[in-house]
Amino acid sequence: MRRPIGVIDSGVGGLTVAKELIRQLPYEQLLYVGDTSRCPYGPRPKEEVYRYTWEMVDYLLEKNIKLLVVACNTATAYTLEDLQNKLDIPVIGVIQPGSRAAIKASHNKRIGVIATEGTIASGAYPTALEMIDRRIRVNDLACPSLVPMIESGDIEGEQAVQIVHHALKPLKEKNHIDTLILGCTHYPLIKTLIENEMGSHIQVICSGEETAREVSLILSYQNLLNKEDVLPVHEFFTTGDKEKFKRIANAWFDEPIEFLRSIELG
Repeated sequence: MRRPIGVIDSGVGGLTVAKELIRQLPYEQLLYVGDTSRCPYGPRPKEEVYRYTWEMVDYLLEKNIKLLVVACNTATAYTLEDLQNKLDIPVIGVIQPGSRAAIKASHNKRIGVIATEGTIASGAYPTALEMIDRRIRVNDLACPSLVPMIESGDIEGEQAVQIVHHALKPLKEKNHIDTLILGCTHYPLIKTLIENEMGSHIQVICSGEETAREVSLILSYQNLLNKEDVLPVHEFFTTGDKEKFKRIANAWFDEPIEFLRSIELG
Protein backbone atom coordinates (compact mmCIF):
# COMPACT_ATOMS: atom_id res chain seq x y z
CA MET A 1 0.00 0.00 0.00
CA ARG A 2 1.56 3.27 -1.16
CA ARG A 3 -0.03 5.50 1.49
CA PRO A 4 2.59 7.22 3.70
CA ILE A 5 3.45 6.84 7.38
CA GLY A 6 2.91 9.95 9.49
CA VAL A 7 5.40 10.96 12.20
CA ILE A 8 4.79 13.84 14.63
CA ASP A 9 7.06 15.47 17.20
CA SER A 10 7.35 18.69 19.15
CA GLY A 11 10.46 19.57 17.12
CA VAL A 12 13.52 17.86 15.69
CA GLY A 13 13.71 15.03 18.24
CA GLY A 14 11.44 12.72 16.29
CA LEU A 15 14.04 12.70 13.50
CA THR A 16 15.83 10.07 15.59
CA VAL A 17 12.78 7.81 15.18
CA ALA A 18 12.31 8.78 11.53
CA LYS A 19 15.89 7.79 10.72
CA GLU A 20 15.35 4.32 12.15
CA LEU A 21 12.04 3.94 10.30
CA ILE A 22 13.79 4.81 7.03
CA ARG A 23 16.56 2.30 7.79
CA GLN A 24 14.19 -0.56 8.60
CA LEU A 25 11.47 0.30 6.06
CA PRO A 26 13.32 1.79 3.07
CA TYR A 27 10.33 1.64 0.68
CA GLU A 28 7.87 3.38 3.00
CA GLN A 29 7.34 7.11 2.55
CA LEU A 30 7.40 9.25 5.72
CA LEU A 31 5.56 12.52 6.28
CA TYR A 32 7.13 14.24 9.29
CA VAL A 33 5.68 17.20 11.19
CA GLY A 34 7.90 18.96 13.76
CA ASP A 35 6.17 21.69 15.78
CA THR A 36 9.41 23.56 16.36
CA SER A 37 7.78 26.96 16.88
CA ARG A 38 6.02 25.67 20.03
CA CYS A 39 8.75 23.34 21.25
CA PRO A 40 9.38 22.17 23.95
CA TYR A 41 6.14 20.46 24.95
CA GLY A 42 7.52 19.24 28.29
CA PRO A 43 6.75 22.35 30.39
CA ARG A 44 3.33 22.91 28.79
CA PRO A 45 -0.01 22.03 30.44
CA LYS A 46 -1.53 18.71 29.43
CA GLU A 47 -4.46 20.43 27.70
CA GLU A 48 -2.10 22.46 25.52
CA VAL A 49 -0.04 19.42 24.53
CA TYR A 50 -3.28 17.61 23.70
CA ARG A 51 -4.46 20.44 21.42
CA TYR A 52 -1.12 20.88 19.66
CA THR A 53 -0.80 17.13 19.08
CA TRP A 54 -4.23 16.92 17.49
CA GLU A 55 -3.38 19.86 15.22
CA MET A 56 -0.40 17.93 13.86
CA VAL A 57 -2.47 14.76 13.54
CA ASP A 58 -5.26 16.55 11.66
CA TYR A 59 -2.71 18.00 9.24
CA LEU A 60 -1.38 14.54 8.42
CA LEU A 61 -4.79 12.89 8.23
CA GLU A 62 -5.56 15.18 5.29
CA LYS A 63 -2.63 13.53 3.51
CA ASN A 64 -4.17 10.06 3.89
CA ILE A 65 -1.55 8.45 6.13
CA LYS A 66 -1.92 4.73 6.87
CA LEU A 67 -0.21 4.71 10.28
CA LEU A 68 0.77 7.37 12.83
CA VAL A 69 3.91 7.40 14.97
CA VAL A 70 3.78 9.78 17.93
CA ALA A 71 7.54 10.36 18.20
CA CYS A 72 7.25 12.70 21.18
CA ASN A 73 7.25 11.19 24.65
CA THR A 74 5.19 13.99 26.21
CA ALA A 75 2.58 13.74 23.47
CA THR A 76 2.61 9.95 23.81
CA ALA A 77 2.04 10.20 27.55
CA TYR A 78 -0.87 12.63 27.23
CA THR A 79 -2.62 11.67 23.98
CA LEU A 80 -1.77 8.13 22.82
CA GLU A 81 -4.80 6.38 24.30
CA ASP A 82 -7.16 9.04 22.95
CA LEU A 83 -5.60 8.88 19.49
CA GLN A 84 -5.81 5.09 19.42
CA ASN A 85 -9.47 5.20 20.44
CA LYS A 86 -10.51 7.86 17.92
CA LEU A 87 -8.47 7.09 14.79
CA ASP A 88 -9.17 4.24 12.38
CA ILE A 89 -5.46 3.77 11.59
CA PRO A 90 -2.77 2.19 13.82
CA VAL A 91 -1.14 4.64 16.26
CA ILE A 92 2.25 3.87 17.80
CA GLY A 93 3.90 5.74 20.67
CA VAL A 94 7.49 5.59 21.85
CA ILE A 95 7.10 4.80 25.56
CA GLN A 96 6.14 1.12 25.41
CA PRO A 97 8.83 0.20 22.83
CA GLY A 98 11.51 2.02 24.84
CA SER A 99 10.39 0.33 28.04
CA ARG A 100 10.57 -3.14 26.51
CA ALA A 101 14.09 -2.47 25.16
CA ALA A 102 15.27 -1.28 28.59
CA ILE A 103 13.93 -4.35 30.38
CA LYS A 104 15.73 -6.59 27.89
CA ALA A 105 18.99 -4.71 28.51
CA SER A 106 18.90 -4.42 32.31
CA HIS A 107 20.55 -7.05 34.48
CA ASN A 108 19.75 -5.69 37.95
CA LYS A 109 16.21 -4.39 37.16
CA ARG A 110 17.23 -0.84 38.17
CA ILE A 111 16.37 1.51 35.35
CA GLY A 112 16.83 5.26 35.05
CA VAL A 113 14.69 7.52 32.89
CA ILE A 114 15.51 11.06 31.75
CA ALA A 115 12.77 13.04 30.03
CA THR A 116 10.92 16.36 29.91
CA GLU A 117 8.95 17.67 32.86
CA GLY A 118 5.66 16.62 31.26
CA THR A 119 6.72 13.04 30.61
CA ILE A 120 8.13 12.64 34.13
CA ALA A 121 5.03 14.20 35.73
CA SER A 122 2.78 11.81 33.79
CA GLY A 123 4.42 8.76 35.38
CA ALA A 124 4.17 7.05 32.00
CA TYR A 125 7.54 5.27 32.11
CA PRO A 126 7.28 3.81 35.64
CA THR A 127 3.76 2.64 34.76
CA ALA A 128 4.88 1.05 31.48
CA LEU A 129 7.97 -0.58 33.00
CA GLU A 130 6.22 -1.96 36.07
CA MET A 131 3.32 -3.22 33.96
CA ILE A 132 5.79 -5.44 32.10
CA ASP A 133 7.81 -6.46 35.18
CA ARG A 134 6.71 -5.49 38.69
CA ARG A 135 10.23 -6.13 40.00
CA ILE A 136 11.61 -3.14 38.09
CA ARG A 137 12.72 -0.16 40.17
CA VAL A 138 12.74 3.20 38.39
CA ASN A 139 14.68 6.39 39.04
CA ASP A 140 13.37 9.15 36.79
CA LEU A 141 14.61 12.70 36.30
CA ALA A 142 13.29 15.71 34.42
CA CYS A 143 15.97 17.46 32.35
CA PRO A 144 14.37 20.72 31.14
CA SER A 145 17.64 22.21 29.89
CA LEU A 146 18.35 19.58 27.25
CA VAL A 147 15.62 20.08 24.63
CA PRO A 148 16.22 23.85 24.20
CA MET A 149 19.94 23.14 23.79
CA ILE A 150 19.26 20.49 21.13
CA GLU A 151 16.69 22.60 19.26
CA SER A 152 19.25 25.42 19.10
CA GLY A 153 21.66 23.09 17.29
CA ASP A 154 24.48 23.87 19.75
CA ILE A 155 25.24 20.30 20.80
CA GLU A 156 29.02 20.27 20.65
CA GLY A 157 31.71 21.91 22.73
CA GLU A 158 32.32 22.60 26.39
CA GLN A 159 29.04 24.43 27.01
CA ALA A 160 27.02 21.42 25.85
CA VAL A 161 29.14 19.13 28.03
CA GLN A 162 28.46 21.34 31.07
CA ILE A 163 24.71 21.49 30.42
CA VAL A 164 24.55 17.69 30.22
CA HIS A 165 26.72 17.36 33.34
CA HIS A 166 24.46 19.56 35.45
CA ALA A 167 21.28 17.98 34.06
CA LEU A 168 22.35 14.41 34.88
CA LYS A 169 24.10 15.06 38.19
CA PRO A 170 21.11 14.09 40.41
CA LEU A 171 20.76 10.78 38.58
CA LYS A 172 24.46 9.95 38.71
CA GLU A 173 24.29 10.11 42.49
CA LYS A 174 21.89 7.16 42.32
CA ASN A 175 24.56 4.96 40.81
CA HIS A 176 22.81 1.61 41.23
CA ILE A 177 21.03 1.82 37.86
CA ASP A 178 22.53 -0.21 35.02
CA THR A 179 20.25 1.03 32.24
CA LEU A 180 19.13 4.52 31.23
CA ILE A 181 16.15 5.25 28.98
CA LEU A 182 16.38 8.40 26.88
CA GLY A 183 12.72 9.27 27.48
CA CYS A 184 12.70 12.11 24.97
CA THR A 185 13.33 11.54 21.28
CA HIS A 186 15.55 14.65 21.21
CA TYR A 187 18.09 13.02 23.51
CA PRO A 188 19.59 10.50 21.04
CA LEU A 189 20.97 13.53 19.19
CA ILE A 190 23.32 13.95 22.18
CA LYS A 191 23.63 10.26 23.07
CA THR A 192 27.44 10.38 23.04
CA LEU A 193 27.47 13.28 25.53
CA ILE A 194 25.09 11.38 27.79
CA GLU A 195 27.10 8.16 27.56
CA ASN A 196 30.32 10.01 28.37
CA GLU A 197 28.69 11.62 31.39
CA MET A 198 27.03 8.47 32.76
CA GLY A 199 29.97 6.11 32.16
CA SER A 200 30.47 2.94 30.16
CA HIS A 201 28.81 0.75 32.82
CA ILE A 202 25.39 2.26 32.00
CA GLN A 203 23.47 0.90 29.01
CA VAL A 204 21.76 3.81 27.24
CA ILE A 205 18.47 2.98 25.49
CA CYS A 206 16.88 4.89 22.60
CA SER A 207 13.33 4.00 21.60
CA GLY A 208 13.75 4.52 17.85
CA GLU A 209 14.90 1.03 16.88
CA GLU A 210 12.22 -0.75 18.90
CA THR A 211 9.52 1.66 17.69
CA ALA A 212 10.46 1.07 14.05
CA ARG A 213 10.41 -2.69 14.62
CA GLU A 214 6.88 -2.41 16.04
CA VAL A 215 5.76 -0.31 13.06
CA SER A 216 7.17 -2.91 10.68
CA LEU A 217 5.34 -5.74 12.45
CA ILE A 218 2.01 -3.90 12.43
CA LEU A 219 2.27 -2.95 8.75
CA SER A 220 3.08 -6.54 7.86
CA TYR A 221 0.32 -8.01 10.04
CA GLN A 222 -2.30 -5.64 8.62
CA ASN A 223 -1.06 -6.06 5.03
CA LEU A 224 -0.18 -2.36 4.79
CA LEU A 225 3.42 -2.66 3.59
CA ASN A 226 4.34 -0.92 0.35
CA LYS A 227 5.10 -3.65 -2.22
CA GLU A 228 6.81 -1.37 -4.77
CA ASP A 229 10.61 -1.39 -4.96
CA VAL A 230 10.92 2.36 -5.50
CA LEU A 231 12.71 4.51 -2.93
CA PRO A 232 10.34 7.28 -1.85
CA VAL A 233 10.92 10.99 -1.28
CA HIS A 234 10.19 11.73 2.38
CA GLU A 235 8.42 14.97 3.21
CA PHE A 236 9.22 17.14 6.24
CA PHE A 237 7.14 19.98 7.63
CA THR A 238 8.14 22.44 10.35
CA THR A 239 6.27 25.23 12.09
CA GLY A 240 9.50 27.04 12.94
CA ASP A 241 12.84 28.04 11.45
CA LYS A 242 13.19 26.04 8.23
CA GLU A 243 16.94 26.55 7.86
CA LYS A 244 17.68 25.48 11.42
CA PHE A 245 15.51 22.38 10.98
CA LYS A 246 17.25 21.56 7.72
CA ARG A 247 20.70 21.94 9.26
CA ILE A 248 19.90 19.56 12.12
CA ALA A 249 18.12 17.07 9.84
CA ASN A 250 20.95 16.99 7.31
CA ALA A 251 23.48 16.42 10.10
CA TRP A 252 21.46 13.51 11.47
CA PHE A 253 20.45 11.70 8.30
CA ASP A 254 22.83 9.86 5.99
CA GLU A 255 21.66 11.95 3.00
CA PRO A 256 20.32 15.53 2.80
CA ILE A 257 16.55 15.80 2.98
CA GLU A 258 14.94 16.70 -0.37
CA PHE A 259 11.55 18.09 0.66
CA LEU A 260 11.02 20.57 3.50
CA ARG A 261 8.17 23.01 3.88
CA SER A 262 7.16 25.57 6.53
CA ILE A 263 3.57 25.27 7.75
CA GLU A 264 1.25 26.92 10.25
CA LEU A 265 -0.90 24.98 12.68
CA GLY A 266 -3.81 26.13 14.81
